[in-house]
Amino acid sequence: MTLNYQHKKPADTVVVLDFETTGLSPTQGDRAIEIGAVMLKDGKVIDRFQQLMNPGFRISGFIENYTGISNLMLSDAPSCETVMADFADFIGDYNLVAHNASFDQRFLDAELRQINRHYSGSFACSMLIARRLYQDAPNHKLGSLISYKNIQHDGVFHRALADSEMTADLWLAMLEDLQQDFQLVNPDFSLLQSIAKQSKANVFQFLRKQN
Repeated sequence: MTLNYQHKKPADTVVVLDFETTGLSPTQGDRAIEIGAVMLKDGKVIDRFQQLMNPGFRISGFIENYTGISNLMLSDAPSCETVMADFADFIGDYNLVAHNASFDQRFLDAELRQINRHYSGSFACSMLIARRLYQDAPNHKLGSLISYKNIQHDGVFHRALADSEMTADLWLAMLEDLQQDFQLVNPDFSLLQSIAKQSKANVFQFLRKQN
């Protein structure tokens, strides 16, 4: 029953999140080192969450260079467990959005399992949706899509809050394009999830049938 309720929530009321991590796989012992999130309600930013977190071990030089997050910065940060408990409270029952969501969902699931917490919302992937809607974009990395859609940004990438804010801007741009191009006003979250599952050849026909 909860799942159906979540899917029927409007797509413009979500939490857009991004993790920075020690590596690619929580099953290989990688942990989160930063979480950033933007809470949208009716298409407006109403709250933000940003926190470094100490994974309990030193991170590699590659990750320091890639993220700009140093071991020194993490030395005074609270533990993953402390931060993720706060983040679980923050997201509540909101649906969730991330760019390359399978990555962020893996880490969210893994970190919340560590503290026996869970979430009731459902995930959508802005990258998969953008692949369907913007088929002539040069590629579908977040930075490329921000340029493709002429979305203003401060040039910071691979920090969690900056990336979540840009993903939120991209998400709202996609909702605006759905309204302008297909007259889809305030669609349910489930419709955005469905777009990601369509073939590239079929997606525009699918969208035209939604009115």
